[in-house]
Amino acid sequence: MNFADSQFWILLVAGLGVIAFVRLLVKPGLGHKIETFDKCALMSLGLFLLLCVSWITFIIFFVVALVSYWGLLWILRHQPERRKHYLFILIPLQLLPLLYYKYADFALNGVLSLNYDSLRHLVIPVGISFYTFQKVAFVVDTLAFNTPLPRFLSYMNFAGFFPQIVAGPIERRENLLPQMERFRFRWDPAALNEGAVWIAVGLFFKCCLADNLAIYVDGTSSSNPFAIWLANLLFGLRIYYDFAGYSLIAVGLARCLGITLTLNFLSPYCSSSMVEFWRRWHVTLSQWFRDYVYVPLGGGRTERWMFNVALVFIISGIWHGAGWNFMIWGALHGGALIVNRMVGQKLNLPRVVGWLLTLFVAFFAWLAFYETRSGVLFAKMKTIVTPAAYTMSALGEALSYKPSGDQFVLACLLLLTGTVLFVEWLSVAKKNEPYHFFRQPWVAALVVVLTVLLAPGQNNGFIYFAF
Repeated sequence: MNFADSQFWILLVAGLGVIAFVRLLVKPGLGHKIETFDKCALMSLGLFLLLCVSWITFIIFFVVALVSYWGLLWILRHQPERRKHYLFILIPLQLLPLLYYKYADFALNGVLSLNYDSLRHLVIPVGISFYTFQKVAFVVDTLAFNTPLPRFLSYMNFAGFFPQIVAGPIERRENLLPQMERFRFRWDPAALNEGAVWIAVGLFFKCCLADNLAIYVDGTSSSNPFAIWLANLLFGLRIYYDFAGYSLIAVGLARCLGITLTLNFLSPYCSSSMVEFWRRWHVTLSQWFRDYVYVPLGGGRTERWMFNVALVFIISGIWHGAGWNFMIWGALHGGALIVNRMVGQKLNLPRVVGWLLTLFVAFFAWLAFYETRSGVLFAKMKTIVTPAAYTMSALGEALSYKPSGDQFVLACLLLLTGTVLFVEWLSVAKKNEPYHFFRQPWVAALVVVLTVLLAPGQNNGFIYFAF
């Protein structure tokens, strides 16, 4: 489900058109049962759009969904007094497809050097990390809080709600399931207007900012610190506006259908500490790791809290990708959070200084996210921490790596991105509401115009589809 691809919107509009036509025909005869029709139609639409992504994505999703639901049903019917023990069976079964498709090659070939060629060409089913974590949380919450198992139709709409199934947000049972149990197709102008604005801002972030920034990300240099920092900067901006763009479109699509999703990004580059950064970046994933890994380990109230933080972020790095670089990325953020907690309050830095330090750490760590070759990664890290590497000739080389025309375009693009970040900061500082000013009617109209004028011709998939 690539929101930046016109084919998605054609299929969506066609699917909604079919639903509206059939609904109009059957409504007189169904009476109060029209609610069941609406739920069936929503489920069918989601499964249809998922099947259009790829058949393997569809099958794996369906298998994980069925294993989660029927496994939970069996536990509740046959072993209610030992329900928590059976989590150690059901959760590994839920995770099995994820472990195979995403980590088998790295574990068996990369770590153990067993040379299984068939694993090298596995294609990761789109969204498998997101919907698997959502279903794991559903199982744990159902058993831990002794809540009843919902009807299968409502569960499938919770598990396969098409705006968020392939890249989040990772919704919790208590937030999304009740909305699915009450779902009806309604014509709500206020919800449609609100949703359309979120969609417009999301498409602007993705198509105008992220896709244009992606053109200029050049990670080839390992000896020029200025070129490495530029690549880090462009990649960090690109991945944020790409992923936040997807998430805002998902929020908008859901809102058009009368569903409220969690805002997954809260302008993280406005943060003045690494703790705040992780409260604003990929919010639902951070909450997932907090509730299902960090707190069960003892959280921050034990003597080993530093170990807990480090372990959680290394696991978070592995979640993002199967490779040593992702583990390093997670370890860097875990270390930064430990330092932040130990000395952050004692130093009481001015907010602008904290903001600059946060950006420095975040963009430094992005190097370990996009550079997958361990040897090259360490060479680049060594370069950017070596003061002697920062010479005038290196600066001149970095500034001239593109023709003058491209340099001008990149400068204009960075100026536009800086303006967007400033508006994000104003939204947080003045209204304490991320993206507030982007949702004003005239600003929304402006971003639509900019998207139409500046979006590149090439179609780029969302970067987090790889995770």
